[in-house]
Parts: sequence; structure tokens; C-alpha cells
Amino acid sequence: MMRKVSIAAVLVLVSSHAIANDDLLMAAERIFKPIPSAIPAVKDNPVTTEKAELGKMLFFDPRLSASGIISCNTCHNLGTGGVDAGPTSVGHGWQKGPRRAPTVYNAVFNVAQFWDGRAADLKAQAKGPVQASAEMNATPGHVTRTLNSMEDYVGKFKQAFPRDTPPVTFDNFTKALEAFEATLTTPAAPFDQYLNGDANALDDQQKAGLRLFMNKGCASCHNGINIGGQDFFPFGVIKKPDIKLLPAADKGRFAVTTAPSDQYVFRVAPLRNVALRAPYFHSGQVWTLKEAVGIMSEVQLGAKLSEKENNDIVAFLNSLSGRLPKIEYPILPTRTKETPPPSLSR
Repeated sequence: MMRKVSIAAVLVLVSSHAIANDDLLMAAERIFKPIPSAIPAVKDNPVTTEKAELGKMLFFDPRLSASGIISCNTCHNLGTGGVDAGPTSVGHGWQKGPRRAPTVYNAVFNVAQFWDGRAADLKAQAKGPVQASAEMNATPGHVTRTLNSMEDYVGKFKQAFPRDTPPVTFDNFTKALEAFEATLTTPAAPFDQYLNGDANALDDQQKAGLRLFMNKGCASCHNGINIGGQDFFPFGVIKKPDIKLLPAADKGRFAVTTAPSDQYVFRVAPLRNVALRAPYFHSGQVWTLKEAVGIMSEVQLGAKLSEKENNDIVAFLNSLSGRLPKIEYPILPTRTKETPPPSLSR
């Protein structure tokens, strides 16, 4: 038999539910920030249309590598979440890199670049892969010779850096790349809409996952605008992960600082668009988000999640997938007889 419920009782129930949701939103607003729709500013490098357009061309141009077949987009594929398909990247001469390529999307919001934070910003980061023997295997000289060999590139650099003589320099190459990568933000995720006041942007399961994400302690590392990327922590705070997830030879930030306390310390992974970019962790050995959440809860927090809790957190993480920018593949300048030929030798 159906019980009659008074209108007053219904209003109390609705009011209680609204208060709970308001509390959740207020707690989230203290920990996280939405991605702005405007292009963020970067230090010492004003982002102009000319610079960003040039940077896009450079990002997709494989001729800047020694082999002529590897571009920035090879390992940071904009069609697959800003990462490549394998556990770790394959570079010059089919050499396998030691770590998973971090996503380039929203990288502008990170406190530092690379898993070990060895680059302070995207300008510094851009100098690394192009010169790494296991990646693009080029040199600053190769890059500038290649760019100077094509008149269209020289003209683009003059437009992007009108006060510089010469305009084509290795530093300006990295500044143009940084300007383009600053445009690779992904606003308007359901979670951003929620943070901006739309209480219906998340469903009930995602809200339950958000609450767990904060209450269980995930947000103590994964916070801020990029839901991570703001600090460095050991991988295995409570329990050491399996050796396949944490290879003994890769001691993380220790290689940068040589401080014993930085052994197996890594930059916290930013979780924006995390559902788009399996496999997970710096070793790239976990292929599902559900497994990654379970591992992190045990080794970082010392907590064993129930099936429902894990599913709820995964549902919340899916709400972090934002609006990817529409990138039109650029038509690149034609090589000339002065353009350095490709070399496959190591």
C-alpha cells in the first residue's frame, strides 16, 4: 500500500538534497578550478596569432627530425588525447623511450614539464625531444638549417618575430611551439560546467565519484586547474607498486635534483581528458582507467575501493573530458635543395 507523503515532507527532502549538492560544489570549488575559454598567457612569450600558427606548422613538421619522419605530433598525437598509442614512445631508429609521453593538451597549466619536472615551461620542454637521440635525434643547427632552407618558413618567422634579427633561431623555434601548445586547452568539460555553477552538468554517479575523489584523498595530489600537474610526489606512498609499473632503474625526479628524498618521485599526472589516453602511469603499463584507479588507491592511499566506489570515481574522471580544439592539418613549406636530407643513422 502506498504511503501518502505531505508536500512539506517532499520540500524537506528536496531541500536536504540541494544542500548536500551545494556543499559538494563549494568543496569542489575550493580544490579545483575550471579551464578558462581564453588562451592562457605564458611567461616571457606573448601568444600571437602569427606565432601560434607558425608553432602549429612546426609541431606537425617531421623534417625537423634527423630521420625526416618524426614530428612533435608523432608522440603527442592531437587525435588521440595528445599522446601516442603505445606504452612508451618509439623514436629515432625504432628506439623505445623509457617513459610514457605526457599529454600536450592543457600542458600549459602544469607547474613544470616532463614526468620529472626537468623543464620549467613549454619553451624549455621543446628543446628536449628534438635533440634526444632516442626521439627526434636532431640538433639546433639541423633545425635552423632546415627552416632557413625554405623561404616560406623564413617569412613566417619574420611575421612572428618582427623585431628579431635573424628571426629564425632555435629559441624562436621553441617560443613558436610554446605559443601553439598554449592554445591546446580543453575547456567546457562537464566538470568545468559544474564548477561554473551548473549543478546538472554531472549525473548522480559522477557526483558520488567526485565526493569519493575528495574524501578518499585523491584530491590531495590531483587538484588545481589541471586536476594534477601542480606538484611532485613519490609513486608508492603506502605500498611499492609492481616493478612493471615502477621500473627500478627509473628513479624519477632524483635524476634532476640528486636528492635522496626524490627517488621514485614524479610529477603528479594531470587528469584532464584522462579517459582518452590509456595506457596509464609513466611506465604505460595499465590499459584501463578502472585498474589505474584501483592501483592508485592502494599504493598511494592505502585504501581498497569497493566495486561501486571504483566505478563511481571512474565515472567522475570521465567528466573531465573537455572540448578538444579543432586543428586543421597545416600545409607545410616545400623543401629545397638546401634542405638537409633525412638520415637514419644513429
